[in-house]
Amino acid sequence: MSFKPLGSAIVLALSMLTLAGCEQAEKSAQQVLDKAAQSAKQAIDDTHKAAEQALSDAAGSGVGKDKKTDDSAKQAESSQEI
Repeated sequence: MSFKPLGSAIVLALSMLTLAGCEQAEKSAQQVLDKAAQSAKQAIDDTHKAAEQALSDAAGSGVGKDKKTDDSAKQAESSQEI
């Protein structure tokens, strides 16, 4: 009969260890999910910035050429004045 309380204590101890292990596994899984979410957000932000830049470049391609030509002409004039 002395084995019954000992067996109960062992079962209780194993249950507690199992729960502790589950909590640790849950924390680890949550950290992995958080890291994956941060990586996904960063990828979305980078893609958004690249798309905005491409749109800006495409929309301003005609205007940008004229501005560069004007800047080159101004630099040529200023160098001739010296």
